[in-house]
Amino acid sequence: MSNTIITPSVIARRALATLYNTTVLAGLVWRDWDGDFTAKQGDTVTVRKPATFTAEEFDASAGITIQDAVESSDTIVLDKIANVSWAVTDKEMTLTIEDFAAQFLTPAAEAIVQKVDGDLAELLVDTAEGVGGGGTVNKGVGAVASVAMIDAREVLARNKLPVNDRHAVFSPEGTSECLLDPLFVQAERSGSTDALREANLGRVFGFDTYESQVFGYGSGDRGQADGVAFHREAVCLATRPLATPRGIAPNQVAVESFKGLTLRTIYDYNHNKKRDEVSIDLLYGVKALRKAGVVQLNMGQGS
Repeated sequence: MSNTIITPSVIARRALATLYNTTVLAGLVWRDWDGDFTAKQGDTVTVRKPATFTAEEFDASAGITIQDAVESSDTIVLDKIANVSWAVTDKEMTLTIEDFAAQFLTPAAEAIVQKVDGDLAELLVDTAEGVGGGGTVNKGVGAVASVAMIDAREVLARNKLPVNDRHAVFSPEGTSECLLDPLFVQAERSGSTDALREANLGRVFGFDTYESQVFGYGSGDRGQADGVAFHREAVCLATRPLATPRGIAPNQVAVESFKGLTLRTIYDYNHNKKRDEVSIDLLYGVKALRKAGVVQLNMGQGS
């Protein structure tokens, strides 16, 4: 049986599958995507927010009142491109797709995940601490992690965030604090088959809780915090397909999209370096939409 020919489309699909299955924050925030809009870095796009309604007292004599669905919107600048490019040999391009994925695509997709989730982590922390944000809740010395979660729940409730789609994401050190709390250990044994199960710590006090390596206080950590609690609509990740570069043949480029994530793959010959190269990139922008819906979690691990 012959091997699958490794084309830009095959590369994009496999890398996108890895990207979707390994992301944490990008899978939890509000996502906006339009496959019909080809964009470039610096473009501004309009994203739609969920519709809002007002509950009214029913009057039998007057009947019901038909409301217009109020769909608000906001603008996001697509100012970020996460890119991974590398040189390949003819021999490497004849590998099976499984071997090629293990050697190149999985590490490339994971690098893009770290970039996107890192940008989201920084935005979440900055939003919580900024004007209009939900602020910081503290576990307290000698207390268990659930103390901070109870306080975060109260903040989001007071800020009128919906009870569904609430998430909490912790640094590895913050996760260790959580796993010392019996409530988190019991939740982790719930047997959930969530798509983010590998990072899932369980559901506690109305929050689906996760671990992410992008949080922490190390030199390479992007979100300088022990974690954040937030509602899905608080922060948006917007992505759009990148255009095909001029001078590239149609069989040298592919764009694949899945559930609000879009990757472009280019397979080209670099005349300057005299070598074949593969490039994978993702165009996106991030923005806080409901600032009061983000709370920073201080588990006592900061410097």
